[in-house]
Amino acid sequence: MAIVLTMLVLGTILGFIGAGGSGFIIAILTLVFKVPIHIALATSLTAMAFTSLSGAFSHYREGNISVKAGLLVGGFGAVGAFIGSKIAAFIPTNDMHYLTAGMLFLSALLLVFRLFFMKKQEAETDAWSISSVRLMKAAILGIITGILSGTFGIGSTPFIQLGLLTFLGLSLRQSVGTTMLVIVPIAVGGGVGFSSEGFLDVVLLLQVLVGTMLGAYFGAKFTNLVPKAILKTAMIMTPALSALLLIL
Repeated sequence: MAIVLTMLVLGTILGFIGAGGSGFIIAILTLVFKVPIHIALATSLTAMAFTSLSGAFSHYREGNISVKAGLLVGGFGAVGAFIGSKIAAFIPTNDMHYLTAGMLFLSALLLVFRLFFMKKQEAETDAWSISSVRLMKAAILGIITGILSGTFGIGSTPFIQLGLLTFLGLSLRQSVGTTMLVIVPIAVGGGVGFSSEGFLDVVLLLQVLVGTMLGAYFGAKFTNLVPKAILKTAMIMTPALSALLLIL
């Protein structure tokens, strides 16, 4: 019950500021509840499959998703995440804390770049077509971001968004929505890989899901009350603070 209540509070905050918070979940589980980091990684990554699915559906209804690009990158990403989960099994616990923290710090830096330095673009229609070059780019982007997610248990959202923007040519709004679709198969692939290694605790997963999904639902209702500057700062500070907690 303590985990459910803690995740309820955490989910409310994350829903309020519009952040994914997978790093925060990992940090809280390991620091507060003394969950081994590999199990925390498996739980966080698998939970993202459920939370991202609802977000992807919402973005699809708003026309923010390039379905072809999302399915391609996500499909290759699932393979990469499965491979990454196998890599994670060989990384010692102490090293994993520092490596995951490093990835979260890098995520924060990429968010700074995306939120404050990239110009907004108008949303485009889903005219993204498949070619041999784009297929190769989608494969590279999916496998790399999938391996990062599977190895370190994080969503790799900034990496995916920047890749969709610069590598595949999607608009800013489409890159945000399509990222939600990409994360779903990545989380599934990583979850299957961690489960096959014996790291997935189903009871813990259910506790995290109940708390974060309920909290995020209620928290999201208050998002419009927060000034954009605070939202942007909170999005950046979430992975940065998570990284600090992991190396304590």
